[in-house]
Amino acid sequence: MLKNYEIIDADSHVLEPLDLWEKYLEPEFKHFAPKENYMLDGESILYKFNPSDFVESEAAKTAQKDPDMYKGAYDPQARVELMDKMGSNMTFLYPSMGLWMWSIDTMDSKLAGAFVRSYNNWLHDFCNHAPQKLRGIGAINQHDPEEMVPELQRIVEFGWKAVFIRPNPVKGRILSDPAYEPFWSECERLNVAVTVHEGTHSRLPTTGADRFNTRFALHACSHPMEQMMALLALIEGGVLERHPQLRVGFFESGCGWLPYWLWRLDEEYENLYFEVKDNVKMKPSEYFHRQCYIGFEVDEPYLAQLIEYIGADKLLFGSDFPHMDHPNFIESVDEALALRERLPEDTIKKILHDNPLRYYGLA
Repeated sequence: MLKNYEIIDADSHVLEPLDLWEKYLEPEFKHFAPKENYMLDGESILYKFNPSDFVESEAAKTAQKDPDMYKGAYDPQARVELMDKMGSNMTFLYPSMGLWMWSIDTMDSKLAGAFVRSYNNWLHDFCNHAPQKLRGIGAINQHDPEEMVPELQRIVEFGWKAVFIRPNPVKGRILSDPAYEPFWSECERLNVAVTVHEGTHSRLPTTGADRFNTRFALHACSHPMEQMMALLALIEGGVLERHPQLRVGFFESGCGWLPYWLWRLDEEYENLYFEVKDNVKMKPSEYFHRQCYIGFEVDEPYLAQLIEYIGADKLLFGSDFPHMDHPNFIESVDEALALRERLPEDTIKKILHDNPLRYYGLA
């Protein structure tokens, strides 16, 4: 407990056990359950990256150094114990393998839906160990727009308050595609937040993948640049205009791109507003301030200046545990608390507690 509030981890992850798919896939799809090499139809689920290479990742190194901590990635009791140790009251859980499992542009739409449902069912069981602390973020099948609303409604029946989607085009559709309009309408009606979350090496069209091969380059490009275009799609395509109560979050890409992108879009709007005036009725930056949120990295050096520009009400802390950026949960929380040296206490409280409650509709 920190004075009168506890830490809320707005963007954390599970590490799905391999047998999840065999246990939870519906009978007609069980033969698609991946094995240890995570191959589907003879191909890796990842683009230019072998899942077995995770043994070289920082997260795997943490698992070797501190297996008890890493157990919290896949064991709910271990996760709760880790949270209690650090005074974290609530954590919102996103996938790891699920960032890629159904993010294959050529995948059959029905198979993608089966993977999504199996993941959501497994995560529901995971969170039921301590539902007030472990909060699930539902997955959505963007391959089949007709499945998006029924799965959204099923997720809401779980008691969950948010879903995540990919920023990338899926089967040629960007986020403003008319086929997604019923989904956006239902999210607004049900008061469900929509997190846009990228994952490098997916087999979806991804910024940088047409010109780079190294993980260094692909990871640098995909997260911020795909988020920039996702925000643009939601503004330019009129999604935020038509759904003013919709809340959208942009996670795991840092926040440094945001001031530039809002300035840039406002400049373009000033010069070219006549081209988009039917969908965009006010400056792009005003849409962000009205209904969007963004995750940040605790070591971004310009946070104080960024807060001066966009305010503190839209920033969310996420540990990203156990991914390579922050494989050590304890260190992530310690770094967040160290922000006290750079930011006032009321701002820290907003970032670590108040903002995530508001974003996830729990305030």
